Amino acid sequence: MSTPASGTPQYPDGEADDPLPPVRATFAKETWKEVAHLLTNFPVDVFGFVYVVVTLALGTGLAVTVIGLPLLALGLSGCRLAGRLERRRVRALLGVRIGEPRRLRMDRLGFFGWLWAAVKDPVAWRHALYFFVRLPWGIVTFTVTLVMLFVGWPLLPWVARGMANADRAMARGLLSPSDELERRIAELESDRGIVVDTAAADLRRIERDLHDGAQARLVALAMDLGLAKEKLLEDPETAARMVGDAHGEVKLALAELRDLARGIHPAVLTDRGLDAALSSIAARCTVPVRVVADLPGRPAAAIEGIAYFTASELLTNVSKHSGARSASVDVWRSDDRLMLQVRDDGRGGASPDAGSGLAGLAERLDAVDGVLVVDSPLGGPTVVTAELPWRDREFDHHG
Repeated sequence: MSTPASGTPQYPDGEADDPLPPVRATFAKETWKEVAHLLTNFPVDVFGFVYVVVTLALGTGLAVTVIGLPLLALGLSGCRLAGRLERRRVRALLGVRIGEPRRLRMDRLGFFGWLWAAVKDPVAWRHALYFFVRLPWGIVTFTVTLVMLFVGWPLLPWVARGMANADRAMARGLLSPSDELERRIAELESDRGIVVDTAAADLRRIERDLHDGAQARLVALAMDLGLAKEKLLEDPETAARMVGDAHGEVKLALAELRDLARGIHPAVLTDRGLDAALSSIAARCTVPVRVVADLPGRPAAAIEGIAYFTASELLTNVSKHSGARSASVDVWRSDDRLMLQVRDDGRGGASPDAGSGLAGLAERLDAVDGVLVVDSPLGGPTVVTAELPWRDREFDHHG
């Protein structure tokens, strides 16, 4: 399986605009869905028109009073809700998936902030326009479809498809996110949630490793040293043996702390860059790994760190799950992208849906405009390509 690198625009809920379906001259299931949509246009459009006219007329007419603007804001919020329901109807009956516009963050705005944001919300005004202009169209589609059902049913598939395509175009034009900027904002809001969840999970992992590993070992070490101190005068030989054991525990605790620090951010990555850090990972892998790095310089520290941990997790998967005899790591720059590719000659079958950690890795990369592509047929080989945006390191200090 693979995560698409480009092509159809993706929205936070994973939905994308679908192309118009081909014309069908038979009474297929899709045709009857389109007929149902056209017949329900009339009651839906009548309700939408009446709602928009009444609420917006009252809100604007009473704007000079205390209740005018709140009433207008509530009416526009209702237009947003009606637009969401209409997108569901279009999706169910016309098969068109329309991305959800970004939501207003009411919890952070306060009353007056919400009031101003709701009144000037372009999404709500566009939804209001949709229901305001659709009443004549709803009457036409209802009437024509009803007539064709009784007297012109041989031509019904073509007529229904033509009017349904007009409905599809209208819904896409007025119910979808207004422009690329709004879509981008919605994507970034979704990605921010992924970043926050990932950071919280990493903090919990570090806390667990400290509590269950080094902290427990140091507590036991303190107790052993206390017992050795008590026996120092009574039984020097036993005390010396206990001190020797404690010295071994200190070494193990230091090793665990070094491993933990390496997992947070390895010193070799900071000091010597991605090439040396990837070679360090490869040296610890249970499978022989060839590392080839062709970089003109060092990317931004955040991008460099993500590339490092991506390679580390992929090589861990190679060691644990692949059954490979050899692997390779290649990293290079392609225009404004940092490319990382991990290849092995194992049994294959790796998938983001197979519980291998690839799904979480893909989410982390997506949160920074990255892409993870997995090519792993049964029997191998497995090739995992990670693509990250390239940012020059000096931007971290001056940009």
